[in-house]
Amino acid sequence: MQNLKFKVSYDGSFYYGSQKQPDQRTVEDELLRAFGRLNINTKIIFSGRTDRDVHASGQVFNSIIPSHWKDFKKFKEVLNHQLNPSIKILHICKVSDNFHSRFSAKKRTYRYLLTTKETTPFNQNYITSVKNINEALIKKAIKEFVGVHDFKYFHKTGSDKEITTREIFDVDFYAYKDVYVIKFVASSYLRSQIRMMVGSLLAISNGKLTIDQLREQLNLKKEHFRTPASANGLYLAKITY
Repeated sequence: MQNLKFKVSYDGSFYYGSQKQPDQRTVEDELLRAFGRLNINTKIIFSGRTDRDVHASGQVFNSIIPSHWKDFKKFKEVLNHQLNPSIKILHICKVSDNFHSRFSAKKRTYRYLLTTKETTPFNQNYITSVKNINEALIKKAIKEFVGVHDFKYFHKTGSDKEITTREIFDVDFYAYKDVYVIKFVASSYLRSQIRMMVGSLLAISNGKLTIDQLREQLNLKKEHFRTPASANGLYLAKITY
Protein backbone atom coordinates (compact mmCIF):
# COMPACT_ATOMS: atom_id res chain seq x y z
CA MET A 1 0.00 0.00 0.00
CA GLN A 2 1.08 3.60 -0.58
CA ASN A 3 0.02 7.03 0.64
CA LEU A 4 -0.93 9.23 -2.33
CA LYS A 5 -1.68 12.94 -2.42
CA PHE A 6 -4.40 14.08 -4.82
CA LYS A 7 -5.01 17.61 -6.02
CA VAL A 8 -8.65 17.99 -7.06
CA SER A 9 -11.05 20.63 -8.32
CA TYR A 10 -14.83 20.49 -8.13
CA ASP A 11 -18.02 22.40 -8.78
CA GLY A 12 -19.56 22.81 -5.34
CA SER A 13 -23.01 23.68 -6.69
CA PHE A 14 -23.57 19.97 -7.35
CA TYR A 15 -22.80 18.88 -3.79
CA TYR A 16 -23.81 19.33 -0.19
CA GLY A 17 -20.22 20.09 0.79
CA SER A 18 -17.00 18.11 0.56
CA GLN A 19 -17.30 15.70 3.47
CA LYS A 20 -19.72 12.82 3.95
CA GLN A 21 -23.12 13.69 5.39
CA PRO A 22 -26.13 11.44 5.99
CA ASP A 23 -28.54 11.30 3.05
CA GLN A 24 -26.73 14.05 1.13
CA ARG A 25 -24.64 13.98 -2.03
CA THR A 26 -21.08 15.10 -1.27
CA VAL A 27 -17.72 15.28 -3.04
CA GLU A 28 -16.39 12.54 -0.77
CA ASP A 29 -19.24 10.22 -1.79
CA GLU A 30 -18.42 10.68 -5.46
CA LEU A 31 -14.70 10.09 -4.95
CA LEU A 32 -15.30 6.94 -2.90
CA ARG A 33 -17.71 5.68 -5.53
CA ALA A 34 -15.06 6.18 -8.22
CA PHE A 35 -12.46 4.37 -6.13
CA GLY A 36 -14.95 1.57 -5.54
CA ARG A 37 -15.41 1.08 -9.28
CA LEU A 38 -11.67 0.44 -9.42
CA ASN A 39 -11.91 -2.05 -6.53
CA ILE A 40 -10.08 0.34 -4.21
CA ASN A 41 -11.35 0.35 -0.65
CA THR A 42 -9.91 3.42 1.07
CA LYS A 43 -10.60 6.52 3.15
CA ILE A 44 -10.30 10.14 2.07
CA ILE A 45 -8.57 12.78 4.19
CA PHE A 46 -9.30 16.29 2.92
CA SER A 47 -7.09 19.28 3.67
CA GLY A 48 -10.24 20.94 5.00
CA ARG A 49 -13.96 20.88 4.51
CA THR A 50 -15.88 23.08 2.10
CA ASP A 51 -19.55 23.80 2.63
CA ARG A 52 -22.48 23.44 0.28
CA ASP A 53 -22.08 25.45 -2.97
CA VAL A 54 -18.42 26.29 -2.21
CA HIS A 55 -16.05 25.37 -5.05
CA ALA A 56 -12.45 24.20 -5.15
CA SER A 57 -9.75 24.81 -7.74
CA GLY A 58 -6.99 23.34 -5.58
CA GLN A 59 -8.38 21.08 -2.86
CA VAL A 60 -6.05 18.33 -1.60
CA PHE A 61 -6.75 14.92 -0.10
CA ASN A 62 -4.66 11.85 0.63
CA SER A 63 -5.65 8.20 0.51
CA ILE A 64 -3.99 4.82 0.98
CA ILE A 65 -3.93 3.13 -2.43
CA PRO A 66 -2.74 -0.34 -3.51
CA SER A 67 0.90 -0.29 -4.62
CA HIS A 68 0.21 -1.72 -8.09
CA TRP A 69 -1.04 1.74 -9.12
CA LYS A 70 2.42 3.01 -10.10
CA ASP A 71 1.66 5.03 -13.23
CA PHE A 72 0.05 8.08 -11.65
CA LYS A 73 -0.70 9.75 -14.98
CA LYS A 74 -2.66 6.70 -16.07
CA PHE A 75 -4.28 6.42 -12.64
CA LYS A 76 -5.46 10.04 -12.94
CA GLU A 77 -6.97 9.35 -16.37
CA VAL A 78 -8.75 6.21 -15.19
CA LEU A 79 -10.06 7.90 -12.05
CA ASN A 80 -11.33 10.95 -13.94
CA HIS A 81 -13.13 8.63 -16.34
CA GLN A 82 -15.01 7.16 -13.36
CA LEU A 83 -15.83 10.52 -11.79
CA ASN A 84 -18.73 12.85 -12.49
CA PRO A 85 -17.42 15.68 -14.75
CA SER A 86 -18.09 18.14 -11.91
CA ILE A 87 -15.03 16.68 -10.14
CA LYS A 88 -11.58 16.47 -11.71
CA ILE A 89 -8.34 15.03 -10.37
CA LEU A 90 -5.56 17.44 -11.35
CA HIS A 91 -2.46 15.73 -9.98
CA ILE A 92 -1.40 12.62 -8.07
CA CYS A 93 1.90 11.99 -6.31
CA LYS A 94 3.34 9.66 -3.71
CA VAL A 95 3.98 11.10 -0.24
CA SER A 96 5.46 9.82 3.01
CA ASP A 97 3.40 7.54 5.22
CA ASN A 98 3.04 10.27 7.83
CA PHE A 99 1.71 12.88 5.38
CA HIS A 100 -1.75 14.06 6.41
CA SER A 101 -3.60 16.42 4.08
CA ARG A 102 -5.17 18.33 6.93
CA PHE A 103 -2.54 18.32 9.67
CA SER A 104 0.46 18.73 7.35
CA ALA A 105 -0.97 21.84 5.67
CA LYS A 106 0.79 25.14 6.42
CA LYS A 107 -1.40 27.60 4.53
CA ARG A 108 -4.84 27.59 2.92
CA THR A 109 -5.68 30.15 0.25
CA TYR A 110 -9.26 31.05 -0.59
CA ARG A 111 -10.56 33.40 -3.26
CA TYR A 112 -13.96 35.03 -3.44
CA LEU A 113 -15.25 36.25 -6.81
CA LEU A 114 -17.52 39.27 -7.27
CA THR A 115 -18.97 41.18 -10.18
CA THR A 116 -21.09 44.31 -10.57
CA LYS A 117 -22.64 42.86 -13.72
CA GLU A 118 -25.84 40.87 -13.69
CA THR A 119 -25.24 37.14 -13.60
CA THR A 120 -26.49 34.84 -16.31
CA PRO A 121 -27.88 31.31 -16.10
CA PHE A 122 -24.35 30.17 -17.02
CA ASN A 123 -22.35 31.89 -14.29
CA GLN A 124 -24.78 32.52 -11.42
CA ASN A 125 -23.48 29.49 -9.48
CA TYR A 126 -19.86 30.64 -9.71
CA ILE A 127 -19.74 34.35 -8.92
CA THR A 128 -21.60 36.74 -6.62
CA SER A 129 -23.22 39.79 -8.18
CA VAL A 130 -23.43 43.06 -6.21
CA LYS A 131 -24.72 46.44 -7.35
CA ASN A 132 -21.66 48.48 -6.48
CA ILE A 133 -18.07 48.01 -5.32
CA ASN A 134 -16.19 50.73 -3.48
CA GLU A 135 -12.68 49.58 -4.32
CA ALA A 136 -10.87 52.11 -2.14
CA LEU A 137 -12.90 51.23 0.97
CA ILE A 138 -12.50 47.48 0.53
CA LYS A 139 -8.75 47.80 -0.07
CA LYS A 140 -8.45 49.76 3.16
CA ALA A 141 -10.82 47.60 5.23
CA ILE A 142 -9.46 44.20 4.24
CA LYS A 143 -6.08 45.01 5.83
CA GLU A 144 -7.79 44.99 9.25
CA PHE A 145 -8.01 41.20 9.07
CA VAL A 146 -4.25 40.64 8.80
CA GLY A 147 -2.69 39.27 11.98
CA VAL A 148 -3.94 37.29 14.96
CA HIS A 149 -7.57 37.94 15.96
CA ASP A 150 -10.33 36.29 17.90
CA PHE A 151 -12.92 35.64 15.19
CA LYS A 152 -15.72 34.91 17.67
CA TYR A 153 -18.03 37.24 15.75
CA PHE A 154 -16.94 35.95 12.34
CA HIS A 155 -18.02 32.33 12.28
CA LYS A 156 -21.20 30.33 12.03
CA THR A 157 -23.15 30.15 15.26
CA GLY A 158 -23.22 26.63 16.61
CA SER A 159 -19.84 25.56 15.20
CA ASP A 160 -17.99 23.20 17.45
CA LYS A 161 -14.79 25.24 17.68
CA GLU A 162 -13.91 26.26 21.23
CA ILE A 163 -10.81 28.21 20.20
CA THR A 164 -11.83 31.00 17.84
CA THR A 165 -8.45 32.71 17.47
CA ARG A 166 -6.90 32.52 14.00
CA GLU A 167 -4.06 34.23 12.16
CA ILE A 168 -4.55 35.73 8.71
CA PHE A 169 -1.16 35.80 6.97
CA ASP A 170 -2.07 37.75 3.85
CA VAL A 171 -5.02 39.40 2.10
CA ASP A 172 -5.56 40.94 -1.30
CA PHE A 173 -8.29 42.66 -3.27
CA TYR A 174 -7.96 43.30 -6.97
CA ALA A 175 -9.86 43.51 -10.24
CA TYR A 176 -9.29 41.14 -13.13
CA LYS A 177 -11.24 42.32 -16.18
CA ASP A 178 -14.83 42.53 -14.92
CA VAL A 179 -14.25 40.28 -11.89
CA TYR A 180 -13.24 41.42 -8.41
CA VAL A 181 -11.16 38.98 -6.38
CA ILE A 182 -10.88 38.91 -2.58
CA LYS A 183 -8.08 36.66 -1.32
CA PHE A 184 -7.30 35.33 2.15
CA VAL A 185 -4.31 33.24 3.25
CA ALA A 186 -4.26 31.55 6.68
CA SER A 187 -3.32 28.27 8.27
CA SER A 188 -6.96 27.50 9.09
CA TYR A 189 -10.40 29.11 9.32
CA LEU A 190 -13.55 28.78 11.36
CA ARG A 191 -16.76 27.56 9.77
CA SER A 192 -18.10 30.24 7.39
CA GLN A 193 -15.39 32.67 8.57
CA ILE A 194 -14.40 33.73 5.07
CA ARG A 195 -17.99 34.33 4.01
CA MET A 196 -18.52 36.40 7.18
CA MET A 197 -15.40 38.47 6.45
CA VAL A 198 -16.46 39.03 2.85
CA GLY A 199 -19.96 39.93 4.03
CA SER A 200 -18.55 42.61 6.32
CA LEU A 201 -16.37 44.00 3.51
CA LEU A 202 -19.41 44.26 1.24
CA ALA A 203 -21.33 45.98 4.06
CA ILE A 204 -18.49 48.52 4.33
CA SER A 205 -18.53 48.94 0.56
CA ASN A 206 -22.23 49.85 0.52
CA GLY A 207 -22.20 52.00 3.66
CA LYS A 208 -23.91 49.64 6.11
CA LEU A 209 -20.76 49.20 8.21
CA THR A 210 -17.74 51.38 8.96
CA ILE A 211 -14.09 50.34 9.26
CA ASP A 212 -14.16 51.52 12.89
CA GLN A 213 -17.10 49.19 13.55
CA LEU A 214 -15.24 46.34 11.85
CA ARG A 215 -12.29 47.04 14.13
CA GLU A 216 -14.56 47.02 17.18
CA GLN A 217 -15.97 43.66 16.14
CA LEU A 218 -12.51 42.19 15.60
CA ASN A 219 -11.53 43.43 19.07
CA LEU A 220 -14.69 41.84 20.53
CA LYS A 221 -15.93 45.22 21.79
CA LYS A 222 -19.24 45.02 19.96
CA GLU A 223 -20.86 42.84 17.33
CA HIS A 224 -22.15 45.02 14.51
CA PHE A 225 -22.64 42.70 11.53
CA ARG A 226 -23.00 38.97 11.04
CA THR A 227 -24.39 38.32 7.57
CA PRO A 228 -22.26 35.99 5.43
CA ALA A 229 -21.73 36.49 1.74
CA SER A 230 -23.32 33.79 -0.40
CA ALA A 231 -21.39 30.54 -0.82
CA ASN A 232 -21.33 30.41 -4.62
CA GLY A 233 -18.53 32.98 -5.00
CA LEU A 234 -16.07 31.14 -2.73
CA TYR A 235 -13.23 28.93 -3.96
CA LEU A 236 -10.62 26.90 -2.08
CA ALA A 237 -7.72 27.82 -4.32
CA LYS A 238 -4.48 26.45 -2.89
CA ILE A 239 -3.05 24.36 -0.07
CA THR A 240 0.58 24.99 0.86
CA TYR A 241 2.68 22.28 2.57
